[in-house]
Amino acid sequence: MLRHVAALVFIFVCTTIAWMILGSTIMYRTQGSDVQLRGRVGSTWGTQQEQGPPRAIYTEAEMVNVTTQENGKTIVRQDKVQREFSLPLDSTRVNVNLNLGYRQKGLLWYSTYVVDYAGDYKFRNDTSEQKTVSFRLQFPAQKAVYDGLTMTVNGQSIPLAANDVGAGGHMDIDAGQTALLHVAYRSQGLNSWRYRLADGVAHVKDFALTMHANFKGIDFADDTLSPTSKQPVGDGWDLNWRYSDLVSGFQIGVTMPDKLQPGPLAGEISYFAPVSLFFFFFLMFIITTLRNIDLHPMNYFFLATAFFAFHLLLAYLVDHVSIHIAMVISSLVSIALVVSYLRLVVGIRFAALEAGVAQLIYLVVFSYAFFWKGFTGLSITIISIITLFIVMQATGRIRWSEKFASRSGLPVPSVR
Repeated sequence: MLRHVAALVFIFVCTTIAWMILGSTIMYRTQGSDVQLRGRVGSTWGTQQEQGPPRAIYTEAEMVNVTTQENGKTIVRQDKVQREFSLPLDSTRVNVNLNLGYRQKGLLWYSTYVVDYAGDYKFRNDTSEQKTVSFRLQFPAQKAVYDGLTMTVNGQSIPLAANDVGAGGHMDIDAGQTALLHVAYRSQGLNSWRYRLADGVAHVKDFALTMHANFKGIDFADDTLSPTSKQPVGDGWDLNWRYSDLVSGFQIGVTMPDKLQPGPLAGEISYFAPVSLFFFFFLMFIITTLRNIDLHPMNYFFLATAFFAFHLLLAYLVDHVSIHIAMVISSLVSIALVVSYLRLVVGIRFAALEAGVAQLIYLVVFSYAFFWKGFTGLSITIISIITLFIVMQATGRIRWSEKFASRSGLPVPSVR
Protein backbone atom coordinates (compact mmCIF):
# COMPACT_ATOMS: atom_id res chain seq x y z
CA MET A 1 0.00 0.00 0.00
CA LEU A 2 2.86 2.35 0.79
CA ARG A 3 4.32 1.85 -2.70
CA HIS A 4 0.87 2.46 -4.17
CA VAL A 5 0.54 5.81 -2.36
CA ALA A 6 4.12 6.77 -3.31
CA ALA A 7 3.33 6.09 -6.96
CA LEU A 8 0.25 8.34 -6.75
CA VAL A 9 2.34 11.10 -5.17
CA PHE A 10 4.91 10.77 -7.97
CA ILE A 11 2.19 11.01 -10.64
CA PHE A 12 0.70 14.02 -8.90
CA VAL A 13 4.06 15.83 -8.69
CA CYS A 14 4.89 15.16 -12.35
CA THR A 15 1.48 16.40 -13.48
CA THR A 16 1.86 19.49 -11.28
CA ILE A 17 5.16 20.31 -12.98
CA ALA A 18 3.48 19.94 -16.38
CA TRP A 19 0.72 22.34 -15.28
CA MET A 20 3.24 24.89 -14.05
CA ILE A 21 4.99 24.77 -17.41
CA LEU A 22 1.67 25.12 -19.26
CA GLY A 23 0.56 28.03 -17.05
CA SER A 24 3.88 29.81 -17.55
CA THR A 25 3.61 29.29 -21.30
CA ILE A 26 0.14 30.83 -21.37
CA MET A 27 1.26 33.82 -19.30
CA TYR A 28 4.32 34.31 -21.52
CA ARG A 29 2.17 34.21 -24.64
CA THR A 30 -0.26 36.68 -23.06
CA GLN A 31 2.33 39.17 -21.85
CA GLY A 32 4.42 38.93 -25.00
CA SER A 33 1.46 39.51 -27.25
CA ASP A 34 0.10 42.34 -25.09
CA VAL A 35 3.18 44.47 -25.72
CA GLN A 36 2.72 44.17 -29.49
CA LEU A 37 -1.06 44.05 -29.72
CA ARG A 38 -1.73 47.04 -27.47
CA GLY A 39 0.35 49.19 -29.81
CA ARG A 40 -1.51 47.81 -32.80
CA VAL A 41 -4.89 48.50 -31.22
CA GLY A 42 -3.75 52.02 -30.34
CA SER A 43 -2.51 52.68 -33.86
CA THR A 44 -5.72 51.51 -35.53
CA TRP A 45 -8.30 52.61 -32.96
CA GLY A 46 -6.77 55.17 -30.60
CA THR A 47 -5.00 55.48 -27.26
CA GLN A 48 -6.18 56.65 -23.84
CA GLN A 49 -7.34 60.25 -23.88
CA GLU A 50 -6.85 63.18 -21.54
CA GLN A 51 -8.73 66.30 -22.53
CA GLY A 52 -7.87 69.69 -21.05
CA PRO A 53 -9.66 73.05 -21.22
CA PRO A 54 -8.97 75.31 -24.20
CA ARG A 55 -7.07 78.54 -23.82
CA ALA A 56 -7.90 82.05 -25.02
CA ILE A 57 -4.63 83.88 -25.65
CA TYR A 58 -3.72 87.34 -26.87
CA THR A 59 -0.28 88.84 -27.40
CA GLU A 60 1.09 92.22 -26.40
CA ALA A 61 4.34 93.96 -27.11
CA GLU A 62 6.38 94.89 -24.07
CA MET A 63 9.56 96.90 -23.69
CA VAL A 64 12.13 94.96 -21.70
CA ASN A 65 15.69 95.73 -20.70
CA VAL A 66 18.27 93.64 -22.54
CA THR A 67 21.83 93.55 -21.18
CA THR A 68 24.78 92.80 -23.48
CA GLN A 69 28.55 92.99 -23.30
CA GLU A 70 30.37 95.07 -25.96
CA ASN A 71 34.11 95.77 -25.88
CA GLY A 72 34.22 94.91 -22.21
CA LYS A 73 31.41 97.30 -21.38
CA THR A 74 27.92 96.44 -20.12
CA ILE A 75 25.29 97.88 -22.41
CA VAL A 76 21.63 98.05 -21.39
CA ARG A 77 19.10 98.74 -24.09
CA GLN A 78 15.36 98.38 -24.39
CA ASP A 79 13.86 95.91 -26.81
CA LYS A 80 10.32 95.07 -27.82
CA VAL A 81 9.16 91.48 -27.25
CA GLN A 82 5.82 89.75 -27.72
CA ARG A 83 4.32 88.14 -24.63
CA GLU A 84 1.28 85.89 -24.36
CA PHE A 85 -1.55 86.51 -21.89
CA SER A 86 -4.58 84.33 -21.17
CA LEU A 87 -8.14 85.53 -20.76
CA PRO A 88 -9.75 84.31 -17.53
CA LEU A 89 -12.10 81.33 -17.83
CA ASP A 90 -15.31 82.24 -16.02
CA SER A 91 -17.37 79.09 -16.53
CA THR A 92 -17.14 75.59 -18.00
CA ARG A 93 -19.90 73.31 -19.25
CA VAL A 94 -18.80 69.94 -20.62
CA ASN A 95 -20.88 67.03 -21.88
CA VAL A 96 -19.22 63.67 -22.48
CA ASN A 97 -20.86 60.56 -23.90
CA LEU A 98 -18.80 57.36 -23.56
CA ASN A 99 -19.80 54.27 -25.56
CA LEU A 100 -17.77 51.24 -24.54
CA GLY A 101 -16.93 48.41 -26.92
CA TYR A 102 -14.43 45.55 -26.83
CA ARG A 103 -11.88 44.33 -29.35
CA GLN A 104 -10.11 40.99 -29.08
CA LYS A 105 -6.53 40.51 -30.18
CA GLY A 106 -5.01 37.10 -29.52
CA LEU A 107 -5.55 36.09 -25.88
CA LEU A 108 -6.70 39.51 -24.71
CA TRP A 109 -9.70 41.80 -24.91
CA TYR A 110 -9.10 45.55 -25.08
CA SER A 111 -11.52 48.14 -23.70
CA THR A 112 -12.09 50.56 -26.56
CA TYR A 113 -14.61 53.37 -26.57
CA VAL A 114 -16.16 56.11 -28.68
CA VAL A 115 -16.39 59.52 -27.04
CA ASP A 116 -18.70 62.37 -28.05
CA TYR A 117 -17.31 65.54 -26.55
CA ALA A 118 -18.97 68.95 -26.34
CA GLY A 119 -17.80 71.84 -24.24
CA ASP A 120 -18.89 75.43 -23.71
CA TYR A 121 -16.30 77.77 -22.19
CA LYS A 122 -16.93 81.38 -21.23
CA PHE A 123 -13.90 83.65 -21.43
CA ARG A 124 -13.87 87.34 -20.49
CA ASN A 125 -11.78 90.09 -22.02
CA ASP A 126 -10.79 91.82 -18.79
CA THR A 127 -8.65 94.42 -20.58
CA SER A 128 -9.63 97.94 -21.57
CA GLU A 129 -9.25 97.45 -25.30
CA GLN A 130 -10.21 95.08 -28.11
CA LYS A 131 -7.98 92.05 -28.44
CA THR A 132 -7.38 89.57 -31.22
CA VAL A 133 -7.76 86.34 -29.28
CA SER A 134 -6.34 83.00 -30.33
CA PHE A 135 -8.53 80.12 -29.12
CA ARG A 136 -6.46 76.95 -28.78
CA LEU A 137 -7.66 73.42 -28.04
CA GLN A 138 -5.07 70.77 -27.24
CA PHE A 139 -6.02 67.32 -28.51
CA PRO A 140 -6.48 64.66 -25.80
CA ALA A 141 -4.27 62.22 -27.71
CA GLN A 142 -2.05 62.42 -30.75
CA LYS A 143 -2.89 58.93 -32.02
CA ALA A 144 -6.60 59.48 -32.54
CA VAL A 145 -9.18 60.66 -35.05
CA TYR A 146 -11.41 63.69 -34.49
CA ASP A 147 -14.55 63.59 -36.55
CA GLY A 148 -16.82 66.60 -36.83
CA LEU A 149 -14.39 68.94 -35.06
CA THR A 150 -16.04 72.33 -34.67
CA MET A 151 -15.13 75.50 -32.82
CA THR A 152 -17.46 78.49 -32.63
CA VAL A 153 -17.20 81.75 -30.71
CA ASN A 154 -20.46 83.45 -29.77
CA GLY A 155 -22.21 81.28 -32.34
CA GLN A 156 -19.85 82.15 -35.20
CA SER A 157 -17.57 79.57 -36.77
CA ILE A 158 -13.90 80.41 -36.76
CA PRO A 159 -11.41 79.15 -39.36
CA LEU A 160 -9.51 76.25 -37.86
CA ALA A 161 -5.81 75.52 -38.15
CA ALA A 162 -4.79 72.07 -36.88
CA ASN A 163 -1.47 70.38 -36.21
CA ASP A 164 -0.26 67.31 -34.30
CA VAL A 165 -0.86 68.99 -30.95
CA GLY A 166 -4.23 70.69 -31.35
CA ALA A 167 -6.45 73.08 -33.25
CA GLY A 168 -7.34 76.73 -32.97
CA GLY A 169 -8.59 79.92 -34.57
CA HIS A 170 -8.71 83.70 -34.06
CA MET A 171 -11.43 86.26 -33.35
CA ASP A 172 -11.55 89.86 -32.16
CA ILE A 173 -13.12 90.33 -28.73
CA ASP A 174 -14.14 93.81 -27.57
CA ALA A 175 -13.05 95.20 -24.22
CA GLY A 176 -15.11 93.87 -21.31
CA GLN A 177 -16.97 91.45 -23.58
CA THR A 178 -17.35 87.71 -23.01
CA ALA A 179 -16.55 85.04 -25.58
CA LEU A 180 -18.51 81.79 -25.45
CA LEU A 181 -16.35 79.13 -27.07
CA HIS A 182 -18.12 75.96 -28.17
CA VAL A 183 -16.01 72.88 -28.98
CA ALA A 184 -17.32 69.54 -30.22
CA TYR A 185 -15.89 66.37 -31.78
CA ARG A 186 -16.20 62.60 -31.87
CA SER A 187 -13.15 60.47 -31.21
CA GLN A 188 -12.01 56.98 -30.17
CA GLY A 189 -9.87 55.87 -27.25
CA LEU A 190 -8.57 52.97 -25.20
CA ASN A 191 -8.87 51.95 -21.52
CA SER A 192 -9.48 55.33 -19.86
CA TRP A 193 -10.74 58.86 -20.42
CA ARG A 194 -9.67 61.85 -18.32
CA TYR A 195 -10.38 65.54 -18.05
CA ARG A 196 -7.46 67.66 -16.86
CA LEU A 197 -8.65 70.74 -15.02
CA ALA A 198 -5.26 72.42 -15.39
CA ASP A 199 -1.55 71.71 -15.29
CA GLY A 200 -0.68 71.32 -11.64
CA VAL A 201 -3.08 72.69 -9.04
CA ALA A 202 -6.23 74.04 -10.70
CA HIS A 203 -8.49 76.88 -9.65
CA VAL A 204 -11.76 76.64 -11.58
CA LYS A 205 -14.99 78.55 -11.19
CA ASP A 206 -18.52 77.64 -12.16
CA PHE A 207 -17.52 74.20 -13.44
CA ALA A 208 -19.91 71.44 -14.54
CA LEU A 209 -19.12 68.20 -16.37
CA THR A 210 -21.87 65.74 -17.24
CA MET A 211 -20.95 62.28 -18.42
CA HIS A 212 -23.13 59.48 -19.74
CA ALA A 213 -21.53 56.02 -19.81
CA ASN A 214 -23.22 53.05 -21.47
CA PHE A 215 -21.67 50.54 -19.05
CA LYS A 216 -22.35 49.59 -15.43
CA GLY A 217 -18.87 48.58 -14.30
CA ILE A 218 -17.78 52.16 -13.79
CA ASP A 219 -14.45 52.76 -12.06
CA PHE A 220 -12.55 55.91 -11.20
CA ALA A 221 -8.83 56.12 -11.71
CA ASP A 222 -6.45 56.87 -8.86
CA ASP A 223 -5.93 60.53 -7.95
CA THR A 224 -9.17 61.60 -9.58
CA LEU A 225 -12.27 63.36 -8.29
CA SER A 226 -15.36 61.30 -7.54
CA PRO A 227 -18.58 62.60 -9.11
CA THR A 228 -20.69 64.89 -6.97
CA SER A 229 -23.76 62.93 -8.09
CA LYS A 230 -24.50 59.81 -10.11
CA GLN A 231 -27.65 58.16 -11.37
CA PRO A 232 -28.07 54.69 -12.93
CA VAL A 233 -29.72 54.95 -16.33
CA GLY A 234 -30.56 51.79 -18.27
CA ASP A 235 -27.34 49.85 -18.76
CA GLY A 236 -25.13 52.75 -17.74
CA TRP A 237 -24.68 55.81 -15.56
CA ASP A 238 -25.21 59.54 -15.63
CA LEU A 239 -22.35 61.15 -13.71
CA ASN A 240 -21.98 64.79 -12.71
CA TRP A 241 -19.12 66.89 -11.42
CA ARG A 242 -20.27 70.35 -10.31
CA TYR A 243 -18.16 72.94 -8.48
CA SER A 244 -18.74 76.63 -7.86
CA ASP A 245 -15.17 77.46 -6.84
CA LEU A 246 -12.70 74.56 -6.81
CA VAL A 247 -9.02 74.36 -6.00
CA SER A 248 -7.59 70.91 -6.62
CA GLY A 249 -4.60 69.06 -8.02
CA PHE A 250 -6.76 66.08 -9.00
CA GLN A 251 -8.26 65.30 -12.40
CA ILE A 252 -11.54 63.80 -13.49
CA GLY A 253 -11.07 60.30 -14.84
CA VAL A 254 -12.99 57.14 -15.72
CA THR A 255 -11.44 53.73 -16.30
CA MET A 256 -13.23 51.36 -18.64
CA PRO A 257 -14.16 47.98 -17.15
CA ASP A 258 -12.12 45.04 -18.36
CA LYS A 259 -13.78 42.13 -20.05
CA LEU A 260 -12.99 38.63 -18.84
CA GLN A 261 -9.51 38.04 -20.22
CA PRO A 262 -9.19 34.52 -21.75
CA GLY A 263 -5.39 34.37 -21.63
CA PRO A 264 -4.80 35.28 -17.95
CA LEU A 265 -7.89 33.27 -16.95
CA ALA A 266 -6.62 30.12 -18.68
CA GLY A 267 -3.26 30.65 -17.00
CA GLU A 268 -4.82 31.00 -13.54
CA ILE A 269 -6.91 27.87 -14.05
CA SER A 270 -3.79 25.92 -15.09
CA TYR A 271 -1.84 27.09 -12.05
CA PHE A 272 -4.71 26.01 -9.80
CA ALA A 273 -5.20 22.62 -11.53
CA PRO A 274 -3.09 20.61 -9.01
CA VAL A 275 -5.62 21.43 -6.28
CA SER A 276 -8.38 20.11 -8.52
CA LEU A 277 -6.48 16.90 -9.25
CA PHE A 278 -5.63 16.43 -5.57
CA PHE A 279 -9.30 16.41 -4.58
CA PHE A 280 -10.18 14.07 -7.43
CA PHE A 281 -7.38 11.62 -6.55
CA PHE A 282 -8.31 11.84 -2.88
CA LEU A 283 -11.97 11.07 -3.55
CA MET A 284 -11.15 8.26 -5.98
CA PHE A 285 -8.78 6.72 -3.44
CA ILE A 286 -11.42 6.83 -0.68
CA ILE A 287 -14.19 5.43 -2.90
CA THR A 288 -12.07 2.60 -4.30
CA THR A 289 -10.88 1.72 -0.79
CA LEU A 290 -14.42 1.63 0.60
CA ARG A 291 -15.73 -0.45 -2.31
CA ASN A 292 -12.67 -2.70 -2.61
CA ILE A 293 -11.95 -1.54 -6.16
CA ASP A 294 -8.32 -1.88 -7.16
CA LEU A 295 -7.09 1.00 -9.32
CA HIS A 296 -3.47 0.60 -10.35
CA PRO A 297 -1.17 3.67 -10.37
CA MET A 298 -1.13 3.41 -14.17
CA ASN A 299 -4.89 3.96 -14.08
CA TYR A 300 -4.34 7.10 -12.02
CA PHE A 301 -1.67 8.20 -14.51
CA PHE A 302 -4.18 8.13 -17.39
CA LEU A 303 -6.75 9.95 -15.25
CA ALA A 304 -4.17 12.68 -14.62
CA THR A 305 -3.46 12.99 -18.34
CA ALA A 306 -7.21 13.36 -18.98
CA PHE A 307 -7.26 16.24 -16.49
CA PHE A 308 -4.23 17.80 -18.15
CA ALA A 309 -5.92 17.47 -21.55
CA PHE A 310 -8.66 19.83 -20.29
CA HIS A 311 -6.21 22.65 -19.59
CA LEU A 312 -4.09 22.03 -22.67
CA LEU A 313 -7.12 22.16 -24.97
CA LEU A 314 -8.48 25.22 -23.15
CA ALA A 315 -5.17 27.08 -23.53
CA TYR A 316 -5.24 26.83 -27.32
CA LEU A 317 -8.99 27.07 -27.90
CA VAL A 318 -9.36 30.52 -26.31
CA ASP A 319 -7.40 31.96 -29.25
CA HIS A 320 -10.20 31.00 -31.63
CA VAL A 321 -13.52 30.82 -29.72
CA SER A 322 -15.03 32.53 -26.69
CA ILE A 323 -13.80 31.45 -23.26
CA HIS A 324 -17.21 29.96 -22.41
CA ILE A 325 -17.37 27.81 -25.54
CA ALA A 326 -13.75 26.74 -24.94
CA MET A 327 -14.65 25.72 -21.37
CA VAL A 328 -17.61 23.63 -22.54
CA ILE A 329 -15.62 21.84 -25.26
CA SER A 330 -12.65 21.18 -22.98
CA SER A 331 -14.90 19.90 -20.19
CA LEU A 332 -16.78 17.51 -22.48
CA VAL A 333 -13.54 16.16 -23.96
CA SER A 334 -11.91 15.60 -20.55
CA ILE A 335 -14.99 13.99 -18.98
CA ALA A 336 -15.41 11.77 -22.05
CA LEU A 337 -11.80 10.61 -21.71
CA VAL A 338 -12.22 9.73 -18.03
CA VAL A 339 -15.63 8.05 -18.31
CA SER A 340 -14.79 6.05 -21.43
CA TYR A 341 -11.51 4.88 -19.86
CA LEU A 342 -12.90 3.90 -16.44
CA ARG A 343 -15.77 2.12 -18.18
CA LEU A 344 -13.18 -0.36 -19.45
CA VAL A 345 -11.21 -0.50 -16.20
CA VAL A 346 -14.00 -0.75 -13.62
CA GLY A 347 -17.42 -0.45 -15.19
CA ILE A 348 -19.92 2.00 -16.58
CA ARG A 349 -21.71 2.67 -13.27
CA PHE A 350 -18.56 3.68 -11.41
CA ALA A 351 -17.21 5.58 -14.42
CA ALA A 352 -20.37 7.62 -15.03
CA LEU A 353 -21.57 8.12 -11.46
CA GLU A 354 -18.69 8.35 -9.01
CA ALA A 355 -15.85 9.35 -11.34
CA GLY A 356 -17.93 11.48 -13.73
CA VAL A 357 -19.65 13.47 -11.00
CA ALA A 358 -16.38 13.93 -9.10
CA GLN A 359 -14.66 15.24 -12.23
CA LEU A 360 -17.58 17.56 -12.96
CA ILE A 361 -17.27 19.09 -9.50
CA TYR A 362 -13.51 19.20 -8.99
CA LEU A 363 -12.46 20.03 -12.54
CA VAL A 364 -15.31 21.91 -14.19
CA VAL A 365 -16.91 23.69 -11.22
CA PHE A 366 -13.52 24.49 -9.69
CA SER A 367 -12.42 26.01 -13.00
CA TYR A 368 -15.63 28.01 -13.37
CA ALA A 369 -15.03 29.47 -9.92
CA PHE A 370 -12.43 31.73 -11.55
CA PHE A 371 -15.24 33.41 -13.51
CA TRP A 372 -16.76 34.67 -10.25
CA LYS A 373 -14.45 37.55 -9.50
CA GLY A 374 -14.29 38.23 -5.78
CA PHE A 375 -15.85 34.87 -4.88
CA THR A 376 -13.32 32.42 -6.36
CA GLY A 377 -11.52 31.60 -3.12
CA LEU A 378 -14.74 31.44 -1.12
CA SER A 379 -16.41 29.11 -3.64
CA ILE A 380 -13.47 26.70 -3.68
CA THR A 381 -13.24 26.77 0.13
CA ILE A 382 -16.93 25.91 0.50
CA ILE A 383 -16.69 22.99 -1.94
CA SER A 384 -13.56 21.73 -0.18
CA ILE A 385 -15.17 21.86 3.25
CA ILE A 386 -18.30 20.07 2.01
CA THR A 387 -16.11 17.37 0.45
CA LEU A 388 -14.16 16.97 3.67
CA PHE A 389 -17.36 16.68 5.70
CA ILE A 390 -18.85 14.01 3.43
CA VAL A 391 -15.65 11.94 3.38
CA MET A 392 -15.20 12.18 7.15
CA GLN A 393 -18.78 11.07 7.76
CA ALA A 394 -18.53 8.20 5.28
CA THR A 395 -15.23 6.89 6.66
CA GLY A 396 -15.60 7.66 10.37
CA ARG A 397 -16.24 4.02 11.39
CA ILE A 398 -13.64 2.44 9.11
CA ARG A 399 -10.60 0.72 10.62
CA TRP A 400 -7.99 1.87 8.17
CA SER A 401 -5.28 -0.52 9.38
CA GLU A 402 -7.55 -3.46 8.67
CA LYS A 403 -8.70 -1.96 5.38
CA PHE A 404 -5.18 -1.45 4.08
CA ALA A 405 -4.07 -4.86 5.26
CA SER A 406 -6.96 -6.59 3.55
CA ARG A 407 -6.29 -4.81 0.22
CA SER A 408 -2.84 -6.30 -0.23
CA GLY A 409 -4.18 -9.62 -1.49
CA LEU A 410 -7.56 -8.45 -2.75
CA PRO A 411 -8.59 -9.63 -6.22
CA VAL A 412 -10.02 -7.09 -8.64
CA PRO A 413 -13.82 -7.32 -8.36
CA SER A 414 -16.11 -7.19 -11.32
CA VAL A 415 -18.69 -4.45 -10.95
CA ARG A 416 -19.77 -4.23 -14.56
